[in-house]
Amino acid sequence: MSRDAYIVAATRIAVGKAPRGMYRRTRPDDMLAHVLKAAARRCPGLDADDIEDVIVGCAMPEAEQGLNVARISALLAGFPDRVPGMTVNRFCASSLEAVALAADRIRVGDAEVIIAAGTESMSLVPMGGNKPSFNPAVFARDGHVAIAYGMGITAEKVAQRYKVSRAEQDAYAVESHRRAIAAAEAGEFDAEITPFRIDERTADLAARVVRLASRDAVRDEGPRKDTSLEALSQLKPAFSSRGSVTAGNSSQTSDGAGAVVLMSEAAMKRYGLTPVARFCSYAVAGVAPEVMGIGPVEAVPRAVRRAGIALNAVDWIELNEAFAAQTLAVMRELDLDATRVNPLGGAIALGHPLGATGAIRTATLVHGLRRRGLKYGLVTMCVGTGMGAAAIFEAA
Repeated sequence: MSRDAYIVAATRIAVGKAPRGMYRRTRPDDMLAHVLKAAARRCPGLDADDIEDVIVGCAMPEAEQGLNVARISALLAGFPDRVPGMTVNRFCASSLEAVALAADRIRVGDAEVIIAAGTESMSLVPMGGNKPSFNPAVFARDGHVAIAYGMGITAEKVAQRYKVSRAEQDAYAVESHRRAIAAAEAGEFDAEITPFRIDERTADLAARVVRLASRDAVRDEGPRKDTSLEALSQLKPAFSSRGSVTAGNSSQTSDGAGAVVLMSEAAMKRYGLTPVARFCSYAVAGVAPEVMGIGPVEAVPRAVRRAGIALNAVDWIELNEAFAAQTLAVMRELDLDATRVNPLGGAIALGHPLGATGAIRTATLVHGLRRRGLKYGLVTMCVGTGMGAAAIFEAA
């Protein structure tokens, strides 16, 4: 018998710019441990011994974020030894996948309390990892070579196929920054962000001492007030000499982490907690790798159908802005209301720490639904090698 899974807490740290931003020397397992502790603290009365699993998404699970970063970070967070951890990878949808996996285990009765999370340091672990090694067959057969396309090339393919102009992309990017800045100044992110203390040590060779400087990261680093159509129009194409995709109308490489606590109804009652949102559905779908950005067009209708609602019933849509080209193409193909899509800005302004983005955008969504008195929300994104993912949530 299926049961409901509820989100009772959701938090994230402010997103930093990579590779030279505020978290440039911060380990991703430390970021993750911080949000795991913060999420658990948001559930008064929760005994850490009752956490049955920690499921973490990471797009490049190697080096500082390898070795099953979920289990390591759970221990770094001070959780009891009996709390296990599992790291999952669906590239950019990794932590949204983690949320769905946690919800499914609760819904089938295999668990009562699970923390789903994501972490990614693009400062310390580059996109593609430190040693990318494609199967030679990818390059030997024309049907497979698109698997190895850089994300920027796939965005160019989408722009060409769906006729998204450079001017449209730049205008969308400017609006993403405008919305993000307005949201930050209005305090719309305050409830979801947990401050993170950044300690930086520098050697003073003359004095023979190591000096410590500390500050709290409380605001996303990416949004820029000086972004304008004039400035963006001066940027050269980043991936194709005759293309339209630039650094300014693409998502920012970023560092960040987020965590979501999911519980069954029985567990919520036991702890006296009030749900923030109910998990409704999740869907993934495959598309041609060369136009991977169009993935949500296939995934969203499946998620909406499984939730038993109509797409126009969704009040708030967090559509990850990997590129303005693919975001605009998806919006057109699904006939989405632009006022409902990324009302607080998206990844072009706020950043996209790959596998952590799903949990981060879930935190933004569920807090936003409650704050504005809305009902249904959607988190969706394109996924490398040609996939899309989408999840539906209902405000509680």
